[in-house]
Amino acid sequence: MDDALRPVGRTLLRDRAYESLREAIVRGELAPGALLKDCDLADRLGLSRAPVRDALARLTVEGLVETKPQSYTRVTRPVSRIVRDAASVVRVMHELAARTAVPLLGPEAIRAMREANERFAAAVLASDVEAALAADDELHQVLVGASGNHAAAATIARYTPLIRRVERRLFGDSGSCGSVELHARLIDACAAGDAEAAVRITSEIWAALEQLADDAIEVAEVTGIPAPV
Repeated sequence: MDDALRPVGRTLLRDRAYESLREAIVRGELAPGALLKDCDLADRLGLSRAPVRDALARLTVEGLVETKPQSYTRVTRPVSRIVRDAASVVRVMHELAARTAVPLLGPEAIRAMREANERFAAAVLASDVEAALAADDELHQVLVGASGNHAAAATIARYTPLIRRVERRLFGDSGSCGSVELHARLIDACAAGDAEAAVRITSEIWAALEQLADDAIEVAEVTGIPAPV
């Protein structure tokens, strides 16, 4: 697995620092509760401290980092209510995207979704979590992109990482093979131009993930075992 905290180029430094740190948190390279020192992170990324501080401030707003002034900056621990809220918002945004996009989809978009689901299925069988999540994102991004709804896309991009960092370690036990079938049903509905069916299946996909993340965190809170991230 590639190191998300590799040195970055000199262009768009704040954005690159933000993307690298967010990926490291989602992938568990920066674990829940890990203390974050801007000087150390800047060294690892090959940047000055300024873009790293900007990135940490942005991640704090998004709920992946928490800061106590003059005390600590650290990665947040997953909290059931916060993850549930994020999953609910992401689900609604994907439903909106599906409803808008389905009447606009052409053969190339349907083919792209089928190919993404094939990659998803292969990755699940290979227990390749990163490839599976990437293919899952690609499949749903076809609908989000086709919808042309930039507000929905931005909302999805903001809140999905809160869900993904819980999901990634549970992926093999979360009914991922069932997701392949749900994806296939979604694609068939899109190909048939049935927007309402596509919305229902999209809701089913994301509601299942919402419940999965919720259950995992509740078990961790009761047992004292850290939630998988």
